[in-house]
Amino acid sequence: MTRAKVLVLGAGFTGERVARRLEARGHEVVRTRSSNLPLPDVSPLRELRGSEWLVLHSIPLVRSAAGLVDPTPWLLEALAGKARRLVYLSTTGVYGAAVEVNETTPVAPRTPRERLRVDAEVAVAAFDAATLVLRPAAIYGPGRGAHVSIREGTWRIGGDGGNHMSRVHVEDLAALAEAALFTDLEGAYPVADEEPCTSREVTEFCCSLLGLPIPASVDPAELDETRRANRRVDGRAVCRALGVSLRHPSYRVGIPACLTEEPR
Repeated sequence: MTRAKVLVLGAGFTGERVARRLEARGHEVVRTRSSNLPLPDVSPLRELRGSEWLVLHSIPLVRSAAGLVDPTPWLLEALAGKARRLVYLSTTGVYGAAVEVNETTPVAPRTPRERLRVDAEVAVAAFDAATLVLRPAAIYGPGRGAHVSIREGTWRIGGDGGNHMSRVHVEDLAALAEAALFTDLEGAYPVADEEPCTSREVTEFCCSLLGLPIPASVDPAELDETRRANRRVDGRAVCRALGVSLRHPSYRVGIPACLTEEPR
């Protein structure tokens, strides 16, 4: 096996799992986190040597005193001439009001957050390297997701809970991101498991597992904009293209798996 040099920008919930997978296979991995990459200070990137880096860009929008900021322009400028492959983790939020989403659905941003993400995707596509954009649905896993918020008492149902949601287990997203780094696939693809469901359905499922009552319903306007979306995402195309089979094809598999890994 050829030992690759991989840079993980944003070794957080997803990025750290990708880094560990790569290290387990003997690859050289360099991580950055917000603690050692204060934006827009990108000097650590300028110190990288060589031009053969595989790069996973997993840094989300950054909240500053002036509002949301996208770090992508600074990152790409600092990486010029160093990367031969760049994979960017975006979001299904770029599809805006689209209800049925697959690999052919055009982006249609409505909010500043969504527009910043689309701008980042455009910048990535123009980068001087082979690039691929993955657009994950809601990412969940041990310690993160609806089951955690319900257990902590912070989860609320928007309206009647009839809006559809798609999600992806973090380990499945990490497997797709790892595979994406080592292929020539380009373009942009949505990523999700195989069972979209309504907000009420996932709430009832979690509450049944946890032995907790159904949380209160609130005006959807009180929820974060990401929780107000009504979107069913078909992510099968990128799984086929990358040859990845999901270990958690449904929240009915993934959430119980999370509970077995979390402290009781």
